[in-house]
Amino acid sequence: MSNPHWQTPAALRRIARRNAAERRFRLLGLGAIALSLGFLALLLVIMAKNGLSGLNWSFLSGSDSTDPHMAGVWGAAKGSLLTMLVTIAIAFPMGVLAALYLEEFAPRTRWIEWVEVSINNLAAVPSIIFGLLGLAVFINTAGLPRSSPLVGGLTLALMTMPVIVISGRNAIKAVPPSIRDAALAVGASKVQTVFHHVLPLALPGILTGTIIGMARALGETAPLLMIGMRAFVATPPGGLTDPSSVLPMQIFLWSDQIDTAFVENTSAAIIVLLMFLMAMNGLAIYLRNKFEVRW
Repeated sequence: MSNPHWQTPAALRRIARRNAAERRFRLLGLGAIALSLGFLALLLVIMAKNGLSGLNWSFLSGSDSTDPHMAGVWGAAKGSLLTMLVTIAIAFPMGVLAALYLEEFAPRTRWIEWVEVSINNLAAVPSIIFGLLGLAVFINTAGLPRSSPLVGGLTLALMTMPVIVISGRNAIKAVPPSIRDAALAVGASKVQTVFHHVLPLALPGILTGTIIGMARALGETAPLLMIGMRAFVATPPGGLTDPSSVLPMQIFLWSDQIDTAFVENTSAAIIVLLMFLMAMNGLAIYLRNKFEVRW
């Protein structure tokens, strides 16, 4: 009795090669994950070794100082918080509305195609360009106060918005057309369909892009250099227009100090920045999972 066609020597060799290729792919994936986690673990070990001893209440509640033993991180942390609030308050709603318009309402014209290409190009523009734009528009033209969280947030919002628009459009495309057809069939208008059905279902994907954009904005220093947030600020900002620094800039300034005692402060500030980033991302991931719908 002859063997089935899938048990012939040629078929068995193809199956063996396919299984071997799958094993190699899994091993490469595990190797990449292990390498990434190894670098992260090395960074955390070095930072913990150098900075854990400097994490105390005086450091967490103080502001910048020329004396490393009196310097603290609260002023920069508050500046980062205010800057991120301005960034998310501007970039998220404008980015989502732009994505909704381009994907659901915009006519297919050359002008819209040019806008789409421009947004994709803006997502790859070096961050220093946005710093120059913020300096020219918000400080030199609008006359807003230099070194303030307001200007920093506006500048970072310009940098973050293209990422939110692109991820938002992809998330909106992923919503099945049957959702739109069903809403329109029961009498909903186009606007009601988009805001009551499409947007809630696309929100988890939009939040994913927002996490990426905000994480990038939190760690940026180049745009903030151009708007004067490199200044020495000895007191925490009292509002959005007060002079301020941010955590990445504070780390940069301390790492450039000659006094070796600032090494401990630099490592401790990096730990605070990582905790800030994890808290912000954790909140966004919680919201994404809360609104996630599995098809």
